[in-house]
Amino acid sequence: MNVGFNHNVMYRGEIFHVQTEDSGIANPHIITLLYRGGTIICSRKTSYADIIKMDNLDQVVQELMKEQHKDMLRRLKNGEFDDRAFPSRQPAPATKPAAAPEQAPAVASTQVAPAPPAAAPSSPPPKPPAKPQEKPSSLDEVILDFLLADDKD
Repeated sequence: MNVGFNHNVMYRGEIFHVQTEDSGIANPHIITLLYRGGTIICSRKTSYADIIKMDNLDQVVQELMKEQHKDMLRRLKNGEFDDRAFPSRQPAPATKPAAAPEQAPAVASTQVAPAPPAAAPSSPPPKPPAKPQEKPSSLDEVILDFLLADDKD
């Protein structure tokens, strides 16, 4: 059985805990859990029963654990769990507006610029400019980037 990984990381001003553990040869699977405030946000379970007879099993399982752990951190950083982790921060669903009371509009008229001419249908739409690589703005982001960096052994 391999020793697991545990990290507390700050993301969007909140502490998240990522835990990865090996259940051992008798129950050959790796489990990674992502917590926020004691609530499991995501879990991933991977079996390694198909490779249990390998000579270097401990080393292989340790590498599988590390990659699964880092993958969960990457997914967190990329915002994949934002809707589950921050449900109150999500915009409210669009609802049909209530009927406005009968009164004169506050602005009587507005000017609208004419629409630009339509592009020829054969030309592809222009690609948006490449987004510049943003540098981490806090120590927490620097630490998370460090944890996610590929090892250059």
